[in-house]
Amino acid sequence: MKAYWTLAYWTIASIALGTRVSTAAGIGTPAAATPTYKIQVVHTYPHDPSAFTEGLFYLNGYLYESTGLEQHSSIRKVRIETGEILKSIDIPAEYFGEGIVNWNNQLVSLTWKSQTGFVFDLNTFKFQKQFHYSGEGWALTQDGKQIIMSDGTSELRFINPITLKETNRIQVTLEGKALRNINELEWVKGEIFANVWQTNWIVRIDPHSGQVKSLINLAGLLDPSELDQGVDSVPNGIAYDVKHDRLFVTGKNWPKLFEIRILATPGPP
Repeated sequence: MKAYWTLAYWTIASIALGTRVSTAAGIGTPAAATPTYKIQVVHTYPHDPSAFTEGLFYLNGYLYESTGLEQHSSIRKVRIETGEILKSIDIPAEYFGEGIVNWNNQLVSLTWKSQTGFVFDLNTFKFQKQFHYSGEGWALTQDGKQIIMSDGTSELRFINPITLKETNRIQVTLEGKALRNINELEWVKGEIFANVWQTNWIVRIDPHSGQVKSLINLAGLLDPSELDQGVDSVPNGIAYDVKHDRLFVTGKNWPKLFEIRILATPGPP
C-alpha cells in the first residue's frame, strides 16, 4: 500500500499469506485448503500512469478514483473508455489521500496517517465536512447498509454512514491465521473483495466471519516493461458494476485498467 514501508512489512505479509505472496522470485505454491482462481481479461482501458491509486469505485457509468502521496493526492471522476478525467479535486497538500466510497449523494474519503476523513458532494465535489477516526485509513467500500473500512491491520471496521462512527469490527483470517495488509476494498455479490498490499492477490472475504473464502490471482496482468519499477507499482483498485456484472482492476501507476472475468473453476496459481 504505502510508499515508504520497510522490509519488515514484507516479512509480515509473507508470514500472513504463507507462500501466497508475490515476491521478486514469483508466487509460491499455495496450500490446497483455500480455492485459488485465475482471471480472464475481457477488455483493457487506458489509465493515468501518474495515478498512485488508493481507492476506486464504479457508479452510473463512471469510475471514481482517489490517488495518494502528499502534495499529489486527488479524487477524480473518470470516463472508463478513454481514461479522461472529467472532474477532480486536490486533497490538501499535507494529507496522503486514501480510499473513497459513495453514500447517497456524498463521497467519503480517508487519509493515511492523519486520522482525518473528508466528505464531499458526490456531484460537485464540493467540500462538506471532515471527520476523525483512530489509527490509519486505507480503504472504503459499502454494502448498502454500512461503510466498511480497512486500516492496514487484519481487521475491517464497519462504520455508520450517517454518524461516520465505528459500530463493530471483524478479523480477516486465511486458513485460520490473521491476514494483515488488507487494502483496497469492493463489495461484490455479498462478499468483500480486497487487494492485499504488496501482492498480486485479491482475497474474497466473508463479511460475517472474516474468513477468506477464496483467492484471485492477478499475476501477469501487465508486462513487466509496462510497470514502473518501484516496489509500489502493485495491484490496487477494484471496482464493480452491479448492473452489468463487470469487475475492474488496476494498480498504482499502472497505464491500464482491466475489466476481468473470474474463471469458474479453481486451480493452481
